[in-house]
Amino acid sequence: MKPYVVVLGVLVAGAALLAACGDESAEQSPVVSIDPADFQAEVDNPFFPLSSTETQVYEGEELDPETGETIEIRIESTVLAETDVVAGIEVTVVQVEDFEDGELTESTLDYYAQHKDGAVYYLGELVDEYEDGGVVGHGGQWLAGEGDNQPGLFMPADVRVGTEFEQERAPGVAEDRSKVIAVDQTVTTPAGTFSSCIKTEDFDPLGDVTEFKYYCSGVGLVREEPPDGFADLLSY
Repeated sequence: MKPYVVVLGVLVAGAALLAACGDESAEQSPVVSIDPADFQAEVDNPFFPLSSTETQVYEGEELDPETGETIEIRIESTVLAETDVVAGIEVTVVQVEDFEDGELTESTLDYYAQHKDGAVYYLGELVDEYEDGGVVGHGGQWLAGEGDNQPGLFMPADVRVGTEFEQERAPGVAEDRSKVIAVDQTVTTPAGTFSSCIKTEDFDPLGDVTEFKYYCSGVGLVREEPPDGFADLLSY
């Protein structure tokens, strides 16, 4: 894969919105300037660690909004061995493949980097949408440094109840936001029982969709709860 390089000296990204535990009124932190020299491709944030060539598999189900029938879903997330460059920042590349009833529906390359303070930033995604084995679209595709797109704060270094952050900052294309709503959770999936987990409420303002996710220390995402469905970590 050829590196996708965007020349950009300094990027401006949103900082976490921090609030004291149990406080429902979060105050917005000042916007901070981000220098590509302050990032690394290696991501070892405890709630979102990305190890080279690691594959995580999720399985679950959801309802088809058109037919009301249950769809079996499978998600395979693999950290690729080779890094890339986006907006002048070396990034780790994660390939995510989504299957519905055994058929590939989407393949995505996600780009992440970790700031020197320990926070993980999301720098965009390349998307291939599939139908009957062929690519039919690229919905939701964006990269930091193109137009008004900026890196999004995917996982803060300091995670507390009430912490809010913008994971995607591509105006009109991808604007997902996340809020930590619980900590010290225990979650059981087919892969095992995990403690020291956080629960987030994720909101997509463009699609008006809310879902919940559980991230566990040392593992990362273990459970996802989209509307009318779920996906649990099967193996890692």
